[in-house]
Amino acid sequence: MALDWDPPAIRIPRSWQRRGLVLRRPEAPGSSVAGDPAVVWDEEADLWRMFLFLAPGGHGHATSAEALPDPGSWRPEGPLEFTNPGELLGRTTHKPWVVTEAGRPNRAARVAGRFWLVTVSGGGRKRVQRAWAERLRGPWTVEPGPLIPVGRPGDFDARHTDAVTGYYFPERQAFLYFYMGYPDRAQPRAGSPHGSAQAAAVQHLGAPAATKLGLILPPCPEPGHWAAGWVGGLQLLPGVTTRWVGLVNASPTPPDPGDPAVSREEPPPSLGGFASCAADWPVAGWRWDDAPIEWVADIPPEAIAAGEGVNLWRHHAMVRPDGSLALFYNSGPYGREQIYAKVGGP
Repeated sequence: MALDWDPPAIRIPRSWQRRGLVLRRPEAPGSSVAGDPAVVWDEEADLWRMFLFLAPGGHGHATSAEALPDPGSWRPEGPLEFTNPGELLGRTTHKPWVVTEAGRPNRAARVAGRFWLVTVSGGGRKRVQRAWAERLRGPWTVEPGPLIPVGRPGDFDARHTDAVTGYYFPERQAFLYFYMGYPDRAQPRAGSPHGSAQAAAVQHLGAPAATKLGLILPPCPEPGHWAAGWVGGLQLLPGVTTRWVGLVNASPTPPDPGDPAVSREEPPPSLGGFASCAADWPVAGWRWDDAPIEWVADIPPEAIAAGEGVNLWRHHAMVRPDGSLALFYNSGPYGREQIYAKVGGP
């Protein structure tokens, strides 16, 4: 199957239709998760390839050979293959993301003859690393050390650098990364001093590591706003009414450092929604939308019966050849999430 098309700029749909469960979590004792999906078109194999957080293990991928994949068409392909797994910080990694072409959603960027993958490694402290491969199916070779290290004590990203996404801007010969920074202490901001925030970093072609550019989306200072508590990952998309659209994971609930729950850094509910940016180089001027795609309280009973609820985690848009958007996200109780889908009109 040949898929010859250029993804269009997106107009955010006003309504979404649920398509149900896409990928089940692994059958394993204890915590097991299928989540953090990221989809690219694999031209060599003529299929869609989804990279995901798959626990236990931390990483995996799935494929669909349909031009307009139905939820049931995704086939698990197992964990990613690394040629040098000993270079992974903490000997583990998760939330893999293949660098895409800026302005061409779901198109993997081949730069200097290679595909590039960014991923979150480490045990107690998460740090972003990068790997490369000649084919999207791998194997992937990990570059030593962190691509985006944690910050200095007191910085907004002193605890973790997490939930990374990456884009290549050929006119700048530069990679632009967005990542989630967790602080190690209260930040001088209103509303949510302990909440994670979205930041940017740039890596010029040939540079060994990225240079941090600072915050682009801290928690919204408006109390009760859907992104007032903490901010997660961001997918960059070309917009119609604005230059760029960001599909973002966030929450209205500020973290409480005294909370003993496993969810204390990312208290529920996790939600998906949009932000916008008018700048050509999208590292400043971001604005939050007023409302999320959906509140957890509005999940219909049939979706709850199918396993959704508690949180609507990391959202990812697949711009399909007919101009419609397929929206993937993981939902369910902590440590038991699975991947679901919605579809919006063109």
